[in-house]
Amino acid sequence: MLRVALTGGIASGKSTVAAMLRERGCAVLDADILGHDLLGPCQAAYEEVVRAFGREIVAADGSVDRGKLGAIVFADREGRARLEQILHPRILEAAAKWFADTGSGGRAFAFLEATLIYEAGYKPNFDRVVVCWCRREQQVERLRQRGMSSEDAERRLAAQMPLDEKRRLADDVIDCSRTIEETARQVDDLLTRLKQAAASRKTAS
Repeated sequence: MLRVALTGGIASGKSTVAAMLRERGCAVLDADILGHDLLGPCQAAYEEVVRAFGREIVAADGSVDRGKLGAIVFADREGRARLEQILHPRILEAAAKWFADTGSGGRAFAFLEATLIYEAGYKPNFDRVVVCWCRREQQVERLRQRGMSSEDAERRLAAQMPLDEKRRLADDVIDCSRTIEETARQVDDLLTRLKQAAASRKTAS
């Protein structure tokens, strides 16, 4: 089974593409959900994160306040690196198990949706990387529509590899700067290519 990374940047259209893939029957795992689960009070990563960033990130219900944690790590490169050091090995371990379980069901390919494929050094764990791309000004505008200030949006974007660089490194690119219909057409084209690639691999093996 082909292990495919679906990546991009914040507000690049990645979630829209992931939803389209699910609508077409594809198996898609969201790394953000894995990260959220790992920060549950009963999880090993919880205590490590609280020790690293302090009790002020703990909400009234005992869970990690992801908004407060995000504000800290996006403003502090060392803090962001520390959080990644705690979470990323566990996310990769959980994703590897999911891919193995999914592959045993006979699927030709499956996707992990994750923003930091290149930044976190995840790429060697995948057979193919798909980048969801749009113009930077579109990212800023989309974030503003979500209630974020332009300054906060720029700060978030500065913490990630530029989409133009990710596009250069990608195996496949979905241009999410256009209409929903055009994005859907590109998703269908991608699935055709992945089916062909999976069939070629099966024949070669």
